[in-house]
Amino acid sequence: MKTILIFVTVIVGAFAAPQVNPNEITIIKQEEQNNIGVGGYHFSYEQSDGQKREETAELKNEGTDDESLDVTGSFSFTAPDGHTYRVDYTADKDGFHPTINLVSK
Repeated sequence: MKTILIFVTVIVGAFAAPQVNPNEITIIKQEEQNNIGVGGYHFSYEQSDGQKREETAELKNEGTDDESLDVTGSFSFTAPDGHTYRVDYTADKDGFHPTINLVSK
């Protein structure tokens, strides 16, 4: 419960941050693999404002009643307090499981 509360607090803080002019933020790195809606996928990107995201999914038990995607990923952002946070997560048939880490002050 504590992890969820911290996660929600960090996300709300990130959205409450003063917004940079979206015309000034560019994608400086981007990668995609097998993002056609069949099987697993992978993507990553990095923005000029320092935000990063990466995610990989693997199809489990394909063709069965127990078919599901196991997702692993992370994203990072700078909060209004100037600290950079990284959220590592997995998502599977048992739910979403985030871990939040302070990267820099």
